[in-house]
Amino acid sequence: MIRYLDFKDARCKDCYKCLRECPVKAIKVIDHHAKIIDGRCILCGHCTEVCPQNAKSVHTEREEVEALLKSGKVIASVAPSFVSSFGLQEFSVMKLALGRLGFADAEETSVGAREVTERYRRLLEGKTFKNFITSCCPAVNTMIELYYPKALQYLAPVDSPMVAHAKMLRAAHPDAKVVFIGPCIAKKREARESGAVDGVLTFEDLAAMFADKGIVLDEIARLPARDEGMMRSKYYPISRGIIKSFENYVDGYEFVAVDGAEKCKEVLENIESLSGMFIEMNCCDSACVNGPCSLALKAGALKANADIRRYVNKSGEPAPYTPSELDFTCVHARKRTGDFIPTDRQLAEILAKTGKTKPEDMLNCGACGYETCMEKAWAVANGYANIDMCVPYMRARAESMSYEIIQTSPNGIVLLDNDLNILEINGKAKELLGIRESDVRGQGIFHYFNPTDFVLAAADNKNIYNKKVYLERTSSWVELTIIVLKDNKGTYAVMKDITQETHSEEQLSKVKLETLATTDEVIKKQMRVAQEIASLLGETTAETKIALLKLKNTLQGDDGGK
Repeated sequence: MIRYLDFKDARCKDCYKCLRECPVKAIKVIDHHAKIIDGRCILCGHCTEVCPQNAKSVHTEREEVEALLKSGKVIASVAPSFVSSFGLQEFSVMKLALGRLGFADAEETSVGAREVTERYRRLLEGKTFKNFITSCCPAVNTMIELYYPKALQYLAPVDSPMVAHAKMLRAAHPDAKVVFIGPCIAKKREARESGAVDGVLTFEDLAAMFADKGIVLDEIARLPARDEGMMRSKYYPISRGIIKSFENYVDGYEFVAVDGAEKCKEVLENIESLSGMFIEMNCCDSACVNGPCSLALKAGALKANADIRRYVNKSGEPAPYTPSELDFTCVHARKRTGDFIPTDRQLAEILAKTGKTKPEDMLNCGACGYETCMEKAWAVANGYANIDMCVPYMRARAESMSYEIIQTSPNGIVLLDNDLNILEINGKAKELLGIRESDVRGQGIFHYFNPTDFVLAAADNKNIYNKKVYLERTSSWVELTIIVLKDNKGTYAVMKDITQETHSEEQLSKVKLETLATTDEVIKKQMRVAQEIASLLGETTAETKIALLKLKNTLQGDDGGK
Protein backbone atom coordinates (compact mmCIF):
# COMPACT_ATOMS: atom_id res chain seq x y z
CA MET A 1 0.00 0.00 0.00
CA ILE A 2 1.34 3.40 -1.01
CA ARG A 3 1.66 5.92 1.79
CA TYR A 4 1.15 9.20 -0.01
CA LEU A 5 1.77 11.26 3.11
CA ASP A 6 3.42 10.69 6.47
CA PHE A 7 5.78 12.23 8.99
CA LYS A 8 9.51 11.87 9.07
CA ASP A 9 11.08 10.45 12.20
CA ALA A 10 11.39 13.82 13.87
CA ARG A 11 11.72 14.83 17.48
CA CYS A 12 8.02 14.87 18.27
CA LYS A 13 7.39 17.03 21.32
CA ASP A 14 3.90 15.69 22.09
CA CYS A 15 2.45 19.06 21.17
CA TYR A 16 -0.36 17.40 19.18
CA LYS A 17 -0.44 20.41 16.87
CA CYS A 18 -0.80 18.24 13.78
CA LEU A 19 -3.70 16.35 15.34
CA ARG A 20 -5.31 19.56 16.51
CA GLU A 21 -5.09 21.03 13.00
CA CYS A 22 -6.22 17.88 11.14
CA PRO A 23 -9.80 18.49 9.97
CA VAL A 24 -10.74 14.80 10.05
CA LYS A 25 -8.49 13.53 12.89
CA ALA A 26 -6.61 11.17 10.59
CA ILE A 27 -3.54 11.05 12.85
CA LYS A 28 -2.59 8.59 15.54
CA VAL A 29 0.16 9.03 18.11
CA ILE A 30 2.22 5.89 18.68
CA ASP A 31 5.21 5.89 21.03
CA HIS A 32 5.07 9.69 21.05
CA HIS A 33 5.31 9.87 17.24
CA ALA A 34 2.53 11.06 14.94
CA LYS A 35 1.47 8.76 12.11
CA ILE A 36 -1.07 9.20 9.32
CA ILE A 37 -4.16 6.96 9.40
CA ASP A 38 -4.41 6.19 5.69
CA GLY A 39 -8.04 5.07 5.79
CA ARG A 40 -9.15 8.38 7.32
CA CYS A 41 -6.78 10.81 5.58
CA ILE A 42 -8.07 13.15 2.87
CA LEU A 43 -4.47 14.14 1.95
CA CYS A 44 -4.99 17.86 2.47
CA GLY A 45 -1.41 18.00 3.81
CA HIS A 46 -2.26 20.64 6.38
CA CYS A 47 -0.84 18.58 9.26
CA THR A 48 2.68 18.59 7.88
CA GLU A 49 2.54 22.29 7.13
CA VAL A 50 1.87 23.17 10.76
CA CYS A 51 4.37 20.69 12.22
CA PRO A 52 7.02 22.69 14.11
CA GLN A 53 9.56 19.98 13.26
CA ASN A 54 8.99 20.35 9.50
CA ALA A 55 8.37 16.61 9.32
CA LYS A 56 6.51 16.44 6.00
CA SER A 57 7.20 13.26 4.07
CA VAL A 58 5.37 13.07 0.74
CA HIS A 59 5.58 9.98 -1.43
CA THR A 60 7.48 10.93 -4.56
CA GLU A 61 6.99 9.39 -7.97
CA ARG A 62 10.08 11.05 -9.40
CA GLU A 63 11.89 7.80 -10.15
CA GLU A 64 8.82 6.33 -11.86
CA VAL A 65 8.35 9.47 -13.97
CA GLU A 66 12.02 9.58 -14.94
CA ALA A 67 11.70 5.95 -16.04
CA LEU A 68 8.65 6.90 -18.18
CA LEU A 69 10.62 9.73 -19.78
CA LYS A 70 13.31 7.28 -20.83
CA SER A 71 10.89 4.68 -22.14
CA GLY A 72 8.66 6.67 -24.45
CA LYS A 73 6.49 9.69 -25.18
CA VAL A 74 5.31 11.55 -22.09
CA ILE A 75 3.08 14.62 -22.02
CA ALA A 76 2.86 16.89 -18.98
CA SER A 77 -0.37 18.36 -17.69
CA VAL A 78 0.70 21.38 -15.62
CA ALA A 79 -1.57 22.94 -13.01
CA PRO A 80 -2.10 26.66 -13.67
CA SER A 81 -0.74 27.51 -10.23
CA PHE A 82 2.76 27.04 -11.74
CA VAL A 83 2.57 30.78 -12.34
CA SER A 84 2.83 31.62 -8.65
CA SER A 85 5.12 28.77 -7.56
CA PHE A 86 7.73 29.29 -10.28
CA GLY A 87 7.27 33.02 -10.77
CA LEU A 88 6.43 32.73 -14.48
CA GLN A 89 4.09 34.70 -16.71
CA GLU A 90 4.54 32.58 -19.83
CA PHE A 91 3.66 28.90 -20.11
CA SER A 92 6.03 28.60 -23.06
CA VAL A 93 8.91 28.97 -20.60
CA MET A 94 7.64 26.03 -18.53
CA LYS A 95 7.06 24.03 -21.70
CA LEU A 96 10.64 24.56 -22.87
CA ALA A 97 12.01 23.67 -19.43
CA LEU A 98 9.97 20.46 -19.35
CA GLY A 99 11.26 19.63 -22.82
CA ARG A 100 14.78 19.74 -21.46
CA LEU A 101 13.73 17.15 -18.85
CA GLY A 102 12.55 14.85 -21.64
CA PHE A 103 8.82 15.60 -21.90
CA ALA A 104 7.56 15.33 -25.46
CA ASP A 105 4.95 18.03 -24.88
CA ALA A 106 3.19 19.97 -22.15
CA GLU A 107 -0.17 21.66 -21.74
CA GLU A 108 -1.87 23.58 -18.98
CA THR A 109 -4.43 21.62 -16.98
CA SER A 110 -6.71 24.61 -17.48
CA VAL A 111 -7.54 23.04 -20.87
CA GLY A 112 -9.32 20.32 -18.93
CA ALA A 113 -10.71 22.85 -16.46
CA ARG A 114 -12.49 24.60 -19.31
CA GLU A 115 -14.30 21.33 -20.08
CA VAL A 116 -15.20 20.89 -16.41
CA THR A 117 -16.74 24.36 -16.29
CA GLU A 118 -18.78 23.51 -19.39
CA ARG A 119 -20.14 20.34 -17.72
CA TYR A 120 -20.98 22.33 -14.59
CA ARG A 121 -22.91 24.82 -16.68
CA ARG A 122 -24.95 22.08 -18.36
CA LEU A 123 -25.82 20.44 -15.05
CA LEU A 124 -26.82 23.75 -13.48
CA GLU A 125 -29.06 24.58 -16.38
CA GLY A 126 -30.85 21.29 -15.79
CA LYS A 127 -32.13 22.68 -12.47
CA THR A 128 -31.90 19.22 -10.83
CA PHE A 129 -29.52 20.17 -8.04
CA LYS A 130 -30.81 21.74 -4.85
CA ASN A 131 -27.19 22.67 -4.13
CA PHE A 132 -24.13 22.14 -6.30
CA ILE A 133 -20.65 21.40 -4.93
CA THR A 134 -17.67 21.54 -7.27
CA SER A 135 -15.62 18.37 -7.71
CA CYS A 136 -12.24 19.89 -8.57
CA CYS A 137 -10.57 19.40 -5.17
CA PRO A 138 -9.86 15.69 -4.51
CA ALA A 139 -9.35 16.37 -0.79
CA VAL A 140 -12.85 17.83 -0.54
CA ASN A 141 -14.25 14.94 -2.59
CA THR A 142 -12.70 12.40 -0.21
CA MET A 143 -13.93 14.35 2.80
CA ILE A 144 -17.50 14.13 1.49
CA GLU A 145 -17.18 10.46 0.50
CA LEU A 146 -15.86 9.49 3.95
CA TYR A 147 -17.55 11.83 6.40
CA TYR A 148 -20.51 13.60 4.80
CA PRO A 149 -22.49 11.03 2.81
CA LYS A 150 -25.58 13.25 2.88
CA ALA A 151 -23.70 15.76 0.75
CA LEU A 152 -22.83 13.21 -1.95
CA GLN A 153 -26.04 14.04 -3.82
CA TYR A 154 -24.79 17.61 -4.23
CA LEU A 155 -21.24 16.75 -5.31
CA ALA A 156 -20.87 17.35 -9.05
CA PRO A 157 -20.61 14.02 -10.94
CA VAL A 158 -17.82 15.46 -13.05
CA ASP A 159 -14.13 14.62 -13.38
CA SER A 160 -11.58 16.98 -11.91
CA PRO A 161 -9.63 19.17 -14.38
CA MET A 162 -6.62 16.83 -14.03
CA VAL A 163 -8.58 13.71 -15.03
CA ALA A 164 -10.53 15.53 -17.74
CA HIS A 165 -7.33 16.86 -19.28
CA ALA A 166 -5.65 13.46 -19.08
CA LYS A 167 -8.58 11.93 -20.97
CA MET A 168 -8.26 14.60 -23.64
CA LEU A 169 -4.51 14.04 -23.99
CA ARG A 170 -4.96 10.28 -24.23
CA ALA A 171 -7.61 10.70 -26.91
CA ALA A 172 -5.33 12.99 -28.93
CA HIS A 173 -2.13 10.98 -28.29
CA PRO A 174 -3.02 7.29 -27.74
CA ASP A 175 0.66 6.32 -27.67
CA ALA A 176 1.61 8.80 -24.94
CA LYS A 177 1.80 8.66 -21.18
CA VAL A 178 0.36 11.51 -19.10
CA VAL A 179 2.04 13.02 -16.04
CA PHE A 180 0.32 15.64 -13.91
CA ILE A 181 2.43 18.35 -12.23
CA GLY A 182 0.97 20.46 -9.43
CA PRO A 183 1.04 21.53 -5.77
CA CYS A 184 -1.44 18.92 -4.49
CA ILE A 185 -0.80 15.68 -2.57
CA ALA A 186 -4.38 14.42 -2.94
CA LYS A 187 -3.93 14.33 -6.73
CA LYS A 188 -1.62 11.35 -6.28
CA ARG A 189 -4.38 9.12 -4.94
CA GLU A 190 -6.93 10.53 -7.40
CA ALA A 191 -4.60 9.81 -10.32
CA ARG A 192 -4.14 6.19 -9.25
CA GLU A 193 -7.85 5.64 -8.64
CA SER A 194 -8.89 7.21 -11.94
CA GLY A 195 -6.45 5.24 -14.06
CA ALA A 196 -6.24 8.18 -16.47
CA VAL A 197 -2.93 9.57 -15.21
CA ASP A 198 0.34 7.65 -15.34
CA GLY A 199 2.24 9.67 -12.78
CA VAL A 200 2.16 12.75 -10.57
CA LEU A 201 4.95 15.17 -9.74
CA THR A 202 4.61 17.90 -7.14
CA PHE A 203 6.06 21.33 -7.74
CA GLU A 204 8.70 20.43 -5.14
CA ASP A 205 9.63 17.36 -7.20
CA LEU A 206 9.84 19.45 -10.36
CA ALA A 207 11.98 22.13 -8.74
CA ALA A 208 14.42 19.43 -7.60
CA MET A 209 14.57 17.94 -11.11
CA PHE A 210 15.26 21.35 -12.61
CA ALA A 211 18.04 21.92 -10.09
CA ASP A 212 19.63 18.52 -10.77
CA LYS A 213 19.63 19.19 -14.51
CA GLY A 214 20.91 22.75 -14.13
CA ILE A 215 17.76 24.21 -15.71
CA VAL A 216 17.32 27.88 -14.77
CA LEU A 217 13.88 29.27 -15.66
CA ASP A 218 15.07 32.87 -15.62
CA GLU A 219 17.44 32.08 -18.47
CA ILE A 220 14.70 30.40 -20.50
CA ALA A 221 12.44 33.36 -19.86
CA ARG A 222 14.64 35.48 -22.13
CA LEU A 223 13.43 33.49 -25.12
CA PRO A 224 10.53 34.88 -27.17
CA ALA A 225 7.14 33.98 -25.67
CA ARG A 226 4.15 32.70 -27.59
CA ASP A 227 0.67 34.07 -26.96
CA GLU A 228 -1.63 31.13 -26.32
CA GLY A 229 -4.83 33.10 -25.95
CA MET A 230 -6.97 33.87 -22.94
CA MET A 231 -8.76 31.09 -21.06
CA ARG A 232 -10.91 31.98 -18.07
CA SER A 233 -10.27 28.50 -16.68
CA LYS A 234 -6.75 29.65 -15.82
CA TYR A 235 -8.38 31.33 -12.82
CA TYR A 236 -9.01 27.90 -11.28
CA PRO A 237 -6.10 27.88 -8.77
CA ILE A 238 -7.28 30.99 -6.86
CA SER A 239 -10.28 31.51 -4.62
CA ARG A 240 -13.44 32.06 -6.71
CA GLY A 241 -11.38 30.91 -9.70
CA ILE A 242 -13.95 28.30 -10.76
CA ILE A 243 -16.69 30.88 -10.44
CA LYS A 244 -14.69 33.34 -12.54
CA SER A 245 -14.30 30.70 -15.25
CA PHE A 246 -18.00 31.02 -16.13
CA GLU A 247 -18.76 33.42 -18.96
CA ASN A 248 -22.19 33.98 -17.43
CA TYR A 249 -23.71 32.79 -14.17
CA VAL A 250 -26.66 30.42 -14.31
CA ASP A 251 -29.90 31.86 -12.92
CA GLY A 252 -31.32 30.31 -9.78
CA TYR A 253 -28.01 29.77 -8.00
CA GLU A 254 -25.96 31.87 -5.64
CA PHE A 255 -22.27 31.44 -6.51
CA VAL A 256 -20.04 31.30 -3.41
CA ALA A 257 -16.50 30.13 -2.67
CA VAL A 258 -15.44 28.28 0.48
CA ASP A 259 -11.70 27.91 1.20
CA GLY A 260 -10.08 25.92 3.97
CA ALA A 261 -10.98 22.53 5.43
CA GLU A 262 -12.69 23.88 8.54
CA LYS A 263 -14.95 26.17 6.55
CA CYS A 264 -15.74 23.32 4.18
CA LYS A 265 -16.70 21.15 7.16
CA GLU A 266 -18.97 23.85 8.51
CA VAL A 267 -20.81 24.10 5.19
CA LEU A 268 -21.06 20.33 4.74
CA GLU A 269 -22.43 19.84 8.25
CA ASN A 270 -25.24 22.27 7.41
CA ILE A 271 -25.70 21.47 3.72
CA GLU A 272 -29.30 20.30 4.16
CA SER A 273 -30.29 23.72 5.44
CA LEU A 274 -29.02 25.40 2.26
CA SER A 275 -30.75 25.78 -1.08
CA GLY A 276 -29.85 27.20 -4.48
CA MET A 277 -26.14 27.37 -3.75
CA PHE A 278 -23.26 26.82 -6.18
CA ILE A 279 -20.40 26.12 -3.80
CA GLU A 280 -16.82 26.26 -5.00
CA MET A 281 -14.95 24.23 -2.38
CA ASN A 282 -11.20 24.18 -1.86
CA CYS A 283 -9.56 22.35 1.04
CA CYS A 284 -6.57 24.70 1.01
CA ASP A 285 -6.88 28.22 2.33
CA SER A 286 -6.73 30.61 -0.67
CA ALA A 287 -7.24 27.58 -2.95
CA CYS A 288 -4.62 25.71 -5.02
CA VAL A 289 -2.00 28.47 -5.08
CA ASN A 290 -1.52 27.63 -1.41
CA GLY A 291 -1.28 23.86 -1.90
CA PRO A 292 0.89 21.80 0.48
CA CYS A 293 3.57 21.25 -2.19
CA SER A 294 3.56 24.70 -3.69
CA LEU A 295 6.84 26.58 -3.59
CA ALA A 296 7.06 29.21 -0.87
CA LEU A 297 7.19 32.75 -2.15
CA LYS A 298 7.36 36.12 -0.44
CA ALA A 299 3.94 37.60 0.37
CA GLY A 300 2.46 34.11 0.10
CA ALA A 301 -1.08 33.57 -1.17
CA LEU A 302 -1.77 37.28 -1.60
CA LYS A 303 0.96 37.70 -4.19
CA ALA A 304 0.11 34.33 -5.75
CA ASN A 305 -3.46 35.48 -6.27
CA ALA A 306 -2.26 38.67 -7.93
CA ASP A 307 0.18 36.74 -10.15
CA ILE A 308 -2.59 34.46 -11.43
CA ARG A 309 -4.91 37.37 -12.17
CA ARG A 310 -2.17 39.19 -14.04
CA TYR A 311 -1.30 36.03 -15.98
CA VAL A 312 -4.90 35.47 -17.09
CA ASN A 313 -5.55 39.09 -17.99
CA LYS A 314 -2.42 39.44 -20.15
CA SER A 315 -3.29 36.51 -22.38
CA GLY A 316 -5.05 38.61 -24.99
CA GLU A 317 -8.09 37.49 -26.96
CA PRO A 318 -10.10 34.46 -25.77
CA ALA A 319 -8.71 31.20 -27.11
CA PRO A 320 -10.93 29.31 -29.57
CA TYR A 321 -13.10 26.73 -27.81
CA THR A 322 -15.19 23.82 -28.98
CA PRO A 323 -16.54 21.61 -26.20
CA SER A 324 -15.17 18.07 -26.22
CA GLU A 325 -17.49 15.12 -26.75
CA LEU A 326 -15.55 12.92 -24.34
CA ASP A 327 -17.30 11.53 -21.28
CA PHE A 328 -16.19 13.39 -18.16
CA THR A 329 -18.69 11.77 -15.82
CA CYS A 330 -17.41 10.72 -12.40
CA VAL A 331 -19.43 8.79 -9.83
CA HIS A 332 -18.49 9.66 -6.28
CA ALA A 333 -19.21 6.65 -4.10
CA ARG A 334 -19.60 6.36 -0.36
CA LYS A 335 -16.40 5.35 1.41
CA ARG A 336 -15.93 4.02 4.93
CA THR A 337 -13.07 4.44 7.36
CA GLY A 338 -13.46 1.03 8.98
CA ASP A 339 -13.24 2.56 12.45
CA PHE A 340 -14.33 0.58 15.50
CA ILE A 341 -17.53 1.90 17.09
CA PRO A 342 -17.20 1.64 20.88
CA THR A 343 -20.21 1.29 23.17
CA ASP A 344 -21.21 3.97 25.66
CA ARG A 345 -19.97 1.72 28.45
CA GLN A 346 -16.56 1.30 26.80
CA LEU A 347 -16.26 5.06 26.35
CA ALA A 348 -17.24 5.63 29.97
CA GLU A 349 -14.57 3.18 31.14
CA ILE A 350 -11.92 4.97 29.08
CA LEU A 351 -13.00 8.37 30.40
CA ALA A 352 -12.92 7.06 33.96
CA LYS A 353 -9.24 6.20 33.55
CA THR A 354 -8.51 9.92 33.28
CA GLY A 355 -10.78 10.84 36.18
CA LYS A 356 -13.72 11.88 34.03
CA THR A 357 -16.79 10.37 35.62
CA LYS A 358 -19.11 13.38 35.73
CA PRO A 359 -20.15 15.99 33.12
CA GLU A 360 -18.19 18.68 34.96
CA ASP A 361 -15.04 16.57 34.55
CA MET A 362 -15.24 16.90 30.76
CA LEU A 363 -13.01 19.93 30.26
CA ASN A 364 -13.01 19.62 26.45
CA CYS A 365 -9.88 21.77 26.45
CA GLY A 366 -8.57 20.38 23.16
CA ALA A 367 -4.99 20.11 24.45
CA CYS A 368 -4.81 16.48 23.28
CA GLY A 369 -5.77 17.49 19.73
CA TYR A 370 -9.38 16.35 19.94
CA GLU A 371 -12.19 18.83 20.35
CA THR A 372 -13.95 16.92 23.13
CA CYS A 373 -13.07 14.36 25.78
CA MET A 374 -15.56 12.00 24.18
CA GLU A 375 -13.75 12.22 20.83
CA LYS A 376 -10.50 11.48 22.63
CA ALA A 377 -12.08 8.43 24.28
CA TRP A 378 -13.25 7.23 20.86
CA ALA A 379 -9.70 7.60 19.54
CA VAL A 380 -8.32 5.60 22.48
CA ALA A 381 -10.85 2.85 21.79
CA ASN A 382 -9.61 2.71 18.19
CA GLY A 383 -5.94 2.65 19.16
CA TYR A 384 -5.35 6.11 17.69
CA ALA A 385 -4.56 7.80 21.00
CA ASN A 386 -3.19 7.01 24.46
CA ILE A 387 -4.62 7.75 27.87
CA ASP A 388 -1.60 9.89 28.73
CA MET A 389 -2.39 12.34 25.92
CA CYS A 390 -4.85 14.02 28.28
CA VAL A 391 -2.76 16.99 29.42
CA PRO A 392 -4.92 18.10 32.42
CA TYR A 393 -5.05 14.50 33.68
CA MET A 394 -1.29 14.01 33.35
CA ARG A 395 -0.62 17.36 34.99
CA ALA A 396 -2.93 16.58 37.90
CA ARG A 397 -1.36 13.14 38.19
CA ALA A 398 2.16 14.58 38.16
CA GLU A 399 1.25 17.23 40.71
CA SER A 400 -0.42 14.63 42.89
CA MET A 401 2.57 12.31 42.67
CA SER A 402 4.99 15.15 43.35
CA TYR A 403 2.92 16.26 46.34
CA GLU A 404 2.79 12.73 47.73
CA ILE A 405 6.51 12.24 47.23
CA ILE A 406 7.31 15.53 48.96
CA GLN A 407 4.88 15.04 51.83
CA THR A 408 5.87 11.44 52.53
CA SER A 409 9.60 12.05 52.25
CA PRO A 410 11.58 11.09 55.37
CA ASN A 411 13.62 14.25 54.79
CA GLY A 412 12.52 17.81 55.36
CA ILE A 413 11.90 19.68 52.09
CA VAL A 414 11.44 23.44 51.73
CA LEU A 415 10.97 25.43 48.52
CA LEU A 416 11.68 29.16 48.69
CA ASP A 417 11.23 32.04 46.26
CA ASN A 418 13.88 34.68 45.60
CA ASP A 419 12.72 36.65 48.64
CA LEU A 420 13.19 33.60 50.86
CA ASN A 421 9.46 33.18 51.32
CA ILE A 422 8.16 29.64 51.74
CA LEU A 423 6.45 28.30 48.60
CA GLU A 424 6.15 24.70 49.74
CA ILE A 425 7.12 22.79 52.84
CA ASN A 426 6.50 19.24 53.96
CA GLY A 427 5.62 17.84 57.36
CA LYS A 428 9.11 16.63 58.23
CA ALA A 429 10.56 20.10 57.61
CA LYS A 430 7.91 21.60 59.91
CA GLU A 431 8.84 19.08 62.59
CA LEU A 432 12.54 19.85 62.33
CA LEU A 433 12.00 23.62 62.31
CA GLY A 434 9.43 23.53 65.11
CA ILE A 435 6.64 24.98 62.96
CA ARG A 436 3.19 24.38 64.42
CA GLU A 437 1.09 26.42 61.95
CA SER A 438 -0.81 24.36 59.38
CA ASP A 439 0.03 26.67 56.46
CA VAL A 440 3.12 28.87 56.41
CA ARG A 441 3.35 29.37 52.66
CA GLY A 442 4.24 32.98 51.88
CA GLN A 443 6.04 33.51 55.18
CA GLY A 444 9.75 34.20 55.36
CA ILE A 445 12.01 31.30 56.27
CA PHE A 446 13.95 33.63 58.61
CA HIS A 447 11.09 33.33 61.11
CA TYR A 448 12.09 29.73 61.70
CA PHE A 449 15.64 29.28 60.50
CA ASN A 450 18.87 31.18 60.02
CA PRO A 451 18.75 32.06 56.28
CA THR A 452 22.48 32.82 55.90
CA ASP A 453 23.25 29.67 53.93
CA PHE A 454 20.32 30.35 51.55
CA VAL A 455 21.48 33.90 50.96
CA LEU A 456 25.05 32.80 50.26
CA ALA A 457 23.96 30.00 47.93
CA ALA A 458 21.73 32.35 45.91
CA ALA A 459 24.33 35.12 45.82
CA ASP A 460 27.11 32.81 44.62
CA ASN A 461 24.71 30.76 42.46
CA LYS A 462 26.37 27.74 44.02
CA ASN A 463 24.76 24.74 45.67
CA ILE A 464 25.60 23.67 49.21
CA TYR A 465 25.81 19.96 49.93
CA ASN A 466 25.55 17.98 53.18
CA LYS A 467 26.38 20.76 55.61
CA LYS A 468 25.90 19.79 59.24
CA VAL A 469 23.63 22.34 60.95
CA TYR A 470 22.23 22.57 64.50
CA LEU A 471 18.63 23.71 64.88
CA GLU A 472 18.31 25.42 68.25
CA ARG A 473 14.53 25.61 68.13
CA THR A 474 14.11 21.84 68.23
CA SER A 475 17.60 20.86 69.42
CA SER A 476 17.98 18.89 66.22
CA TRP A 477 20.90 18.22 63.94
CA VAL A 478 20.38 18.13 60.15
CA GLU A 479 22.48 17.51 57.10
CA LEU A 480 21.51 20.49 54.93
CA THR A 481 21.62 20.55 51.12
CA ILE A 482 20.59 23.75 49.30
CA ILE A 483 19.99 23.73 45.54
CA VAL A 484 19.77 26.96 43.54
CA LEU A 485 17.07 26.67 40.86
CA LYS A 486 17.84 27.63 37.27
CA ASP A 487 16.81 30.97 35.81
CA ASN A 488 16.79 32.61 39.23
CA LYS A 489 13.56 30.90 40.28
CA GLY A 490 14.50 30.44 43.93
CA THR A 491 16.03 27.68 46.05
CA TYR A 492 15.00 24.49 47.70
CA ALA A 493 16.50 22.69 50.65
CA VAL A 494 16.63 19.09 51.78
CA MET A 495 17.18 18.53 55.48
CA LYS A 496 18.22 15.07 56.55
CA ASP A 497 17.57 14.47 60.23
CA ILE A 498 20.82 13.25 61.77
CA THR A 499 19.95 14.05 65.38
CA GLN A 500 19.97 10.44 66.51
CA GLU A 501 23.20 9.70 64.68
CA THR A 502 24.77 12.83 66.11
CA HIS A 503 23.71 11.91 69.65
CA SER A 504 24.98 8.38 69.08
CA GLU A 505 28.31 9.77 67.95
CA GLU A 506 28.49 12.02 71.00
CA GLN A 507 27.66 9.10 73.28
CA LEU A 508 30.25 6.96 71.55
CA SER A 509 32.85 9.70 71.91
CA LYS A 510 32.04 9.97 75.62
CA VAL A 511 32.37 6.21 76.03
CA LYS A 512 35.67 6.30 74.20
CA LEU A 513 37.00 9.04 76.47
CA GLU A 514 35.83 7.23 79.56
CA THR A 515 37.36 4.00 78.29
CA LEU A 516 40.63 5.75 77.57
CA ALA A 517 40.68 7.23 81.05
CA THR A 518 39.90 3.88 82.62
CA THR A 519 42.52 2.17 80.52
CA ASP A 520 45.09 4.75 81.53
CA GLU A 521 44.30 4.21 85.21
CA VAL A 522 44.51 0.44 84.81
CA ILE A 523 47.86 0.81 83.11
CA LYS A 524 49.14 2.99 85.93
CA LYS A 525 47.95 0.50 88.55
CA GLN A 526 49.51 -2.37 86.66
CA MET A 527 52.78 -0.50 86.55
CA ARG A 528 52.69 0.07 90.29
CA VAL A 529 51.94 -3.60 90.96
CA ALA A 530 54.71 -4.66 88.64
CA GLN A 531 57.12 -2.36 90.40
CA GLU A 532 56.07 -3.61 93.83
CA ILE A 533 56.37 -7.21 92.70
CA ALA A 534 59.75 -6.45 91.24
CA SER A 535 60.84 -4.86 94.49
CA LEU A 536 59.63 -7.79 96.55
CA LEU A 537 61.21 -10.20 94.18
CA GLY A 538 64.49 -8.29 94.45
CA GLU A 539 64.61 -8.47 98.31
CA THR A 540 63.66 -12.14 98.37
CA THR A 541 66.29 -13.02 95.81
CA ALA A 542 69.06 -11.29 97.76
CA GLU A 543 68.15 -13.06 100.99
CA THR A 544 67.98 -16.38 99.18
CA LYS A 545 71.38 -15.75 97.67
CA ILE A 546 72.94 -15.04 101.08
CA ALA A 547 71.45 -18.16 102.58
CA LEU A 548 72.65 -20.33 99.77
CA LEU A 549 76.17 -18.87 99.99
CA LYS A 550 76.25 -19.58 103.71
CA LEU A 551 75.13 -23.11 103.06
CA LYS A 552 77.74 -23.53 100.39
CA ASN A 553 80.48 -22.18 102.61
CA THR A 554 79.38 -24.42 105.43
CA LEU A 555 79.43 -27.45 103.23
CA GLN A 556 82.83 -26.48 101.90
CA GLY A 557 84.13 -25.99 105.44
CA ASP A 558 83.03 -29.42 106.56
CA ASP A 559 84.83 -31.08 103.64
CA GLY A 560 88.06 -29.25 104.44
CA GLY A 561 88.03 -30.52 108.04
CA LYS A 562 88.32 -34.25 107.12
